[in-house]
Amino acid sequence: MDVVNNLMLGFGVAFTLQNLTYAFGGALLGTLVGVLPGLGPVATMAMLLPTIYSLDATPALIMLAGIYYGSQYGGSTTAILINVPGEAASVVTAIDGYKMARNGRAGAALAASGLGSFFAGCVGTLVIAAFAPPLTELAFKFGPAEYFSLMVLGLVGAVVLASGSLVKAIAMILLGLLLGQINTDVISGVPRYSFDIPELTDGIGFVTIAMGLFGFGEIIANLGQPAEHREVFTKDVRGLWPTKQDFKDAWPAVLRGTTLGSMLGVLPGGGGLLASFAAYSVEKKMPMKKGEVTFGQGNIRGVAGPESANNAGAQTSFIPMLTLGIPPNAVMAVMVGAMTIKGIQPGPQVMTSDPKLFWGLIASMWIGNAMLIVLNLPLIGIWIKLLTVPYRFLSPAIMVFCSIGLYTLNNNPFDVYMGAAFAVAGYVFHKLGCEPAPLLLGFILGPMMEENLRRALLLSRGDWGTFISRPLSAGLLVAAALLVVVVMLPSIKSKREVAFKDAD
Repeated sequence: MDVVNNLMLGFGVAFTLQNLTYAFGGALLGTLVGVLPGLGPVATMAMLLPTIYSLDATPALIMLAGIYYGSQYGGSTTAILINVPGEAASVVTAIDGYKMARNGRAGAALAASGLGSFFAGCVGTLVIAAFAPPLTELAFKFGPAEYFSLMVLGLVGAVVLASGSLVKAIAMILLGLLLGQINTDVISGVPRYSFDIPELTDGIGFVTIAMGLFGFGEIIANLGQPAEHREVFTKDVRGLWPTKQDFKDAWPAVLRGTTLGSMLGVLPGGGGLLASFAAYSVEKKMPMKKGEVTFGQGNIRGVAGPESANNAGAQTSFIPMLTLGIPPNAVMAVMVGAMTIKGIQPGPQVMTSDPKLFWGLIASMWIGNAMLIVLNLPLIGIWIKLLTVPYRFLSPAIMVFCSIGLYTLNNNPFDVYMGAAFAVAGYVFHKLGCEPAPLLLGFILGPMMEENLRRALLLSRGDWGTFISRPLSAGLLVAAALLVVVVMLPSIKSKREVAFKDAD
């Protein structure tokens, strides 16, 4: 009954005109971001961080959350229509969705994607409502040693689940940890690594790094690619509603994808991306029915399963962020940054100190998912028109918006220069095949890890054994060590490389 009462409180908060407006605005912008190739939720949320200073915390977080799960919907539209995933999690959707569009079944593919996403999003939100309170109770048992060990596990998980080279993922996390050390020491009050630059005594701004790497960096990387002329299937988007056979084929895939996504979204580094890959692999291993289209040639299960999984994963990735204050992926790292900007300490105390914010955010996800169905099914024609806007017109507008946002942070051009420096770094990372997301996680978790490490050592009078002698802390460190050992096994390592190669 507590869950019902809490959700009623949340809906009371979410159903105010201001919060409904920001939920709709976030969902609409998220869908637009997902539809436009080259833009992602991290870049968009980073661009909008300067605007939340003038907002209350609840509508600000509701809007940012809407952008995230809205982008999961929108990313499938370009994947299906022009074989360009608007979002990384929609990569596998393109395999069968694009073939369905080529076969004149774009409408069925888009509807299966939208309806599967809606169901999965609602289930994912229910999972948050059910599991967040007990996890929060557990979190209150965490001391500095346990938090440090949990963050070690989170960083190891981010390395293991990052696509591509393990060495590059480790290097990016270490770079993020090092960048997080540029600040004023909390205990001695002495500036560290600031090189006598006054602006660096408070550290590099999170918004500056996020906007540079994901906003500017993605634009530069996209402009560096040759223009590809792909056919947009505007003439083939007809008969939006799937047939009875489509429903029969798709609903088991939706259930499997939702279950997988709900579980994998909680993992560090997981979220929608890992869930969509796993769901597609599961569907390929399921027995084929008589007369069913083969995978890779337009099987509707190859659209419904991954799309359900990535939306369920997007919702449940809020659990570790809201209950433990640990961001499991780059988007949640931006959410943590937003909460910090609004003076909210992410973690278990949010539920008790500000229940209206906590449950209002969860309830808004249900409302946002309903809004997204309205946006994604009837307005598909408008999204297709947006795909015809040349990127050379979009990119300058985005660059100007980013620059204005950076300048307004502190009314100081230094932030713009830093954003430009990280834009260059982002482009270099792109060329080297390094993911910037682990860097962002390292940057967010680094200062928190250091603080909890030093607090734990102070409380134990310098005894490093405190991390092993406390059962919960020891268990988390053992889990991190096992994760490293497992991923280094030759059989697992080769399967991991094949999985990510297939995803590319």
